[in-house]
Formats: sequence, structure tokens, C-alpha cells
Amino acid sequence: MYRHFIKRICDFIAALSILMLISPIFTLVAITLWFANQGSIFFIQRRPGKGEQIFKILKFKTMNDKKDANNELLPDADRITKVGQFVRKTSLDELPQLLNVLIGDMSLIGPRPLLIRYLPLYSEHQRRRHDVRPGITGWAQINGRNAISWHQKFEYDVWYVDHQSFLLDLKILLGTFSKVIKRDGISSDTSATMEMFTGN
Repeated sequence: MYRHFIKRICDFIAALSILMLISPIFTLVAITLWFANQGSIFFIQRRPGKGEQIFKILKFKTMNDKKDANNELLPDADRITKVGQFVRKTSLDELPQLLNVLIGDMSLIGPRPLLIRYLPLYSEHQRRRHDVRPGITGWAQINGRNAISWHQKFEYDVWYVDHQSFLLDLKILLGTFSKVIKRDGISSDTSATMEMFTGN
């Protein structure tokens, strides 16, 4: 009952309430990034959601578009602006995804939506992460976020699919607030964000 009906209602009400509450912060971040990125505010990218259906995810843009002599984007660490670093460390970059929750593409809680290019690389077990709507935060995020291996991340994702409940979602929300305050797991040990998944 919860996972098939009540969860969606809770998502909509919570996302709308949070957006109304944080609208001044949302606006301030957007204006600051507009100046830092020279007119660019949002990062929009196609990602696979529930049932591997493709949707457009929204995030605040924390990196510029600087390229090297070969017209290739510079590494993430070289493109993150000072404002972007703060926005990322405080997880403010995730706020626009509340709009994805309102639309129904995402949930507040669920496996994080990853890149489309990863779809052919998943095992059948890992592919089960797409049995539910992707989330702004999830079980893997409060158990290591970007500081854990891909294998462990997928294990946490599939575990959540099999065990989702109201109490578990509440636990994840509380754990997320703690992680945001402590700024834990934002980067991996070898990258400014997270290494690319290359398969099993």
C-alpha cells in the first residue's frame, strides 16, 4: 500500500511544502550561480528512471564549461567554481530535483538516477534498482554516498527496493540531514565527484 500509493502522495506534498519553504534560498542560489556561471543556472541531463524510462533531471550547475585545446571538457576538479563547491558540499545543488518529484519522475527517497550510458553495463541484479522511482537521496547516500564502491552502492540500492517502507524512508531522511550537516561522502578517494562506472 505504501510503496504503490501512499509514497507518491507523501512525495508530492513534501516536495511542494519544501519548495515553498525554501523559495528564498532557492532564488538566492540561482542568482549567485547565474553570476558565477556567466548566465547558466541549471544542469539538465537525461537519466533513466523507473522502468528505465528516460527523463530530464534538474540540478543547480556547479561547474563551468571550460575546455582544453582539443575542445574537450576539463576534468571535474578544474571546472567546479568556488560557488559551485559550496553549493555541492551543502547539497544545495540537489534542490531543483524537488521539481522532478512534483512531476512524478522522481521520489524523495530511492536509488540515485545514474547515467544512461551505464544501462548496458548492469547485471540483472543491479538492474533491479530501476524497479522504483529514483530518489533525491537514498539508502546508499546515507551509507557512504560517493565514498563507497559501485558494487556496494548497487547492493544498497537493490536492498532498498526490497525493503522500502515509511519507517525506512523516514530513517533515510534523518540520515540525509546528518550527512549534509557533516558533509560526509561528497567525493570519492580519487575523484572530485565519483569515478565512472565501467561495468562488472
